[in-house]
Amino acid sequence: MLPSFFESVLQLVVRTSTDLPPDVRAAMKTSLGTETSGTRASQALTIIAQNIDLAVDHEGAICQDTGMPTFEVKVPVGANQIWMRQQIREAVAEATRRGKLRPNSVDSITGKNSGDNLGPGTPIIHFDQWERDGIEIKLILKGGGCENTNAQYALPVELPHLGRADRTLEGVRKCILHAVWQAQGKGCSPGAVGVCVGGDRTSGYVHAKEQLFRTLDDVNPDSRLAQLEASIMSTVNTLEIGTMGFGGKVTLIGCKVGALNRLPASFFVSVAYDCWAFRRLGVELDAGTGAIRHWLYRDPAHPIIPMLDQAGFTRTGREISVQAPLTEEHVRSLKVGDVVLLSGRMFTGRDEVHSHLMKHEPPVDLRGSILYHCGPVVMKEGDGWRVTAAGPTTSIREEPYQGEIIKRYGVRAVVGKGGMGAKTLAALKEHGAVYLNAIGGAAQFYARTIERVDGVSLLEFGTPEAMWHLTVKDFPAIVTMDAHGNSLHKDIEQESGRHLETMTV
Repeated sequence: MLPSFFESVLQLVVRTSTDLPPDVRAAMKTSLGTETSGTRASQALTIIAQNIDLAVDHEGAICQDTGMPTFEVKVPVGANQIWMRQQIREAVAEATRRGKLRPNSVDSITGKNSGDNLGPGTPIIHFDQWERDGIEIKLILKGGGCENTNAQYALPVELPHLGRADRTLEGVRKCILHAVWQAQGKGCSPGAVGVCVGGDRTSGYVHAKEQLFRTLDDVNPDSRLAQLEASIMSTVNTLEIGTMGFGGKVTLIGCKVGALNRLPASFFVSVAYDCWAFRRLGVELDAGTGAIRHWLYRDPAHPIIPMLDQAGFTRTGREISVQAPLTEEHVRSLKVGDVVLLSGRMFTGRDEVHSHLMKHEPPVDLRGSILYHCGPVVMKEGDGWRVTAAGPTTSIREEPYQGEIIKRYGVRAVVGKGGMGAKTLAALKEHGAVYLNAIGGAAQFYARTIERVDGVSLLEFGTPEAMWHLTVKDFPAIVTMDAHGNSLHKDIEQESGRHLETMTV
């Protein structure tokens, strides 16, 4: 067979998880230079930039949600695709064992995590043949938070703030703008979108995701679609959604549109949203050995230019130090827009933990606690654990539970990303708690605020869904929902909606 194939695929997986491609790095560096120094968006982008540098320097996962590995493989006629598929699966499992991928493959019936990123449908591997003697493998790692912000429209359709979207390219433009507006900070903006015009519901989403394999600086060969892409990019950043939905000048770093033929009765517009942690790389392999001939998207001969010329997050003197456990008096003194530095005990809790707490008493005393919406990447070390990546997950999934958990157990602060809904906002006000928005994707940055892992509960849910007991120091976050009924997320959504209304033709 191909003696170097496995090692080449493993290198591709590790590098994709830990090192953003040059076109994405350049776009993010431009974004950083666009925002005014000292603003929420500027501070968030500085943390993101530091996180990008830390990930490549330490070969750590850029974001703790290493996503659904999706491979696009082109092989010569006669290649053994069955053998290659098995080797790719084994490389994914090995990368997981090394902590470069988080165990993300969950049985949809039982909820059990496979622990190695293998299972029915995981990873996704698409093969195609070509009349060349090399093997091309491209990989994209698209996380669950941005996957949840994907959108599909059946035209004609009425869209909030935009009116009717007809079966025209102008109707398509409205759908793209609406998808970006609807994502707000939940998809870790500034992001990029891949779009498919047409197809059926299945092929449309596949083709939309395939557009994300294009570089951000390419030009669409179809002049009509090139004009549409340019139109989106020239207007979308005036929405002022900004980084993480905090407001700002940069909301989108790329828009790539493709088209498929459709049935006469159907006109779908499929939008695949990807976050700033836009992880996609590729390699071309020797067809005889499987060794890497060259890398796609990046040139290893060129040194990586750091995102920052200096240390990242710098204090302005306006940050508020917060020590857990928290008192109601302290929490009610915080207001929307405050930047806080958290220290002390913090507990993680995602979907399984929240569901569990609705039926069972918590395994720890949560009075005065900080509950962190996070599924970290952890490594076993002797009798203990070490967190290697620990950014926030999208919080809105916990909206059905959060208010009741705050009420029952005395939680004083919830940390996550993207904000929460009306029920949680009401509970924050009634019971004296706050929602703190951490910077999505900044998994390496936040891992370094964790001084130690004190323990773990509910490990039977799998490492991402377990409740980890952490001690943190100077963990930065922004108050975006306070104990007085104020919500920055609601304000930005309403203001960006008004901007959206000006974009109709």
